[in-house]
Amino acid sequence: MFKEFKKFIMTGNVIDLAVAVLLAGAVGLVVKGFVSDIMMPIVGQFSGGLNFEDMKIVLSAAVEASEGVEAKPENAIMYGRWINSIINLVIVGFVLFIIVKGYNKTKKPVEEAPAAPAGPSDNDLLTEIRDLLKK
Repeated sequence: MFKEFKKFIMTGNVIDLAVAVLLAGAVGLVVKGFVSDIMMPIVGQFSGGLNFEDMKIVLSAAVEASEGVEAKPENAIMYGRWINSIINLVIVGFVLFIIVKGYNKTKKPVEEAPAAPAGPSDNDLLTEIRDLLKK
């Protein structure tokens, strides 16, 4: 069983998948940093300095006990975070679109293989067989 597991793990597909997962995690961090640290301040600037993260609908306010300690936390719908998520999706989607479009331009156009010459039809073959049988 150990030999089978070792053979499975050492195949190229599993190693390629592991590398792809690790790279995807690293790329995810880079994309998240780009969107949150570079693009969102620009979006906030165009929206009049509005920070979407702070937008919410308070359902019930926080209840404070003595000396500023919260007895019950605030219950709120944080729709600003959802707006940020949508903006992140649009930005990442656009950047990926540009990357894929650029990549597709670098690929050589695929030339279609010439069509195979059309062979005789079934009727032609049957006619030929009939003629051979008559001889």
